[in-house]
Amino acid sequence: MTLPFGPPLAPMLARSQDEIPEGAGWRYEPKWDGYRAIVFRDGPDVHIGSRGEKPLHRYFPELLPVLRDALPKTCVLDGEIITPVNGVLEFDVLSQRIHPAASRIELLSRETPATFVAFDLLAAAGRDLRERPLRERWERLAKALADLPSDFDAVLSPGPAVCLTPQGSDAVEAARWLEDLAASGLDGIIAKREEEPYRPGERTMVKVKRTKTADVVIGGYRVHKSGEGVGSLLLGLYDDAGVLHHVGFSGAFPAKQRREMLEILRPLEGGDAFGPGAGPGGPSRWRQEERAWVPLEPKLVAEVAYDHVTGHRFRHGTRLLRWRDDKPPEACTLDQIRPG
Repeated sequence: MTLPFGPPLAPMLARSQDEIPEGAGWRYEPKWDGYRAIVFRDGPDVHIGSRGEKPLHRYFPELLPVLRDALPKTCVLDGEIITPVNGVLEFDVLSQRIHPAASRIELLSRETPATFVAFDLLAAAGRDLRERPLRERWERLAKALADLPSDFDAVLSPGPAVCLTPQGSDAVEAARWLEDLAASGLDGIIAKREEEPYRPGERTMVKVKRTKTADVVIGGYRVHKSGEGVGSLLLGLYDDAGVLHHVGFSGAFPAKQRREMLEILRPLEGGDAFGPGAGPGGPSRWRQEERAWVPLEPKLVAEVAYDHVTGHRFRHGTRLLRWRDDKPPEACTLDQIRPG
């Protein structure tokens, strides 16, 4: 038997909201701090696709045998790859896996093995389930993975492992997860409508995080006033037409980080990231002989924390949290910060 569809597949996405939505028809899950992953299993063959629709299985060899043991022989699952270390989700440890050296990957797979947390079933027994409501997909998933653990202790235990995510319809319980598991690195709460079909690439889910964050494209930078290193990063988000717009900045970096950051950005200099979109200081300022900022190729993605949005821009400076090598620039859209 073969799968009704194969990779690549864009995952369904979420828009940010300040409060957990309540009422009939909502279901809640933890938002795990890891790499989004869609697993295709067709007999002995296992393919793990990233949010950017690129293969991930090379970087997590320890997951392949446990996925073969745990999953139905033909299925497609949506989930998250995480690395629990001493009961805490460690994203920095996880990001070290995206490495060109197979020997390095093999070493890390033994030292800090990963876990796949399943939360949606997109195909099973040769049937495409994406048009079926979440309620039905979840029931099928829970039945298919009935022998797997689905509690927080199991998910946060050392891998390699496959787990079923905790899920429920109680908003109060979801809020308690957000508070009680903060120390474990829980990233937030995801809310989904029970009757919702699976919409690849669309922001139809809701995410609620303790800190509001967005994934942004680094479109340029300004040199620090001392003349050494990066003073601020210029952030961009794509509109519905695929045009990148300047939406704010991140700054106030320590001296060592300013210098290190410059080494990361220099290979990208000379691009036209914002192009026809709204750029810093006006649409043509950067084209002057003495540029106020340095444009970059729009290839680098970062996650930033912010407080308020005015129009389609961050009202104040943002705080750089981390680089996101796992996310493609074109996925960084204005939808993330639009009120939903």
